[in-house]
Amino acid sequence: MLESGENCFEVGSWKLTMEEASRPKEKTMEEAKGFVRRVLLFKFKAETAPDHIEQLIKDHSNLVNLVESLKSWHMGKDVSVKYSNEGFTHVIELTFESTEGIAAYMGHPAHLEMHERIWPHLEKIVVIDYKPTLCN
Repeated sequence: MLESGENCFEVGSWKLTMEEASRPKEKTMEEAKGFVRRVLLFKFKAETAPDHIEQLIKDHSNLVNLVESLKSWHMGKDVSVKYSNEGFTHVIELTFESTEGIAAYMGHPAHLEMHERIWPHLEKIVVIDYKPTLCN
């Protein structure tokens, strides 16, 4: 429940003064450093064998060791219970030092070689780049 007093707001057991409520929020380390994230959603072709998909994903994970601007690599398989995934089964999240880092990655020989290997097995791909921000 939100209640306001003279110079404070109370939200449940939290109490904020007007000064605290209007103070700018601190940036996360990623915001402060300008990191950029890339999210890839993969929908593999039905004829691609599961063991081949796993090998492609494993090989893709090695890009973090080969591309300097790629700072982290994370992957997960879809676990949706409502089948709202539209056939996308794998998600990969990459973290780069900057938008220039993504450009360097896109032109890197290791990425280009991986692209040539994985592309024939994809029915569809979605790519989203974003800068992490705090919601105020």
